[in-house]
Amino acid sequence: MRLIHLLAPAALAAVPTLALAQSAAAPAAAAAPAATAQSVTAGLPVKDKNGKSIGKVTDVKTDAAGKTIATIRMGADSFGVNASSLAVDNGAATLGFSKSDLESYLAKGR
Repeated sequence: MRLIHLLAPAALAAVPTLALAQSAAAPAAAAAPAATAQSVTAGLPVKDKNGKSIGKVTDVKTDAAGKTIATIRMGADSFGVNASSLAVDNGAATLGFSKSDLESYLAKGR
């Protein structure tokens, strides 16, 4: 599983990340409006920045640094994001990446 940090608005660029299961570099993306960690729960559907459904939150945990990490399942892939980087609205979380950006990033880690 990879941990993706959503950073301040920027073009996609590799940055170091914390790893839950393996190390990887993550692209930066336009930051989604922050949500409270309590509003992100397992089972919540996840949409990309264009509003397309990409998967769901499968787990929410606190990491060693005290950050709340949401694990997102997208097809056969799972990755983690800081829960405060997800915008929760109308029963779905929105991630600040497009589906194609995520697929490209995840393919690089294989």
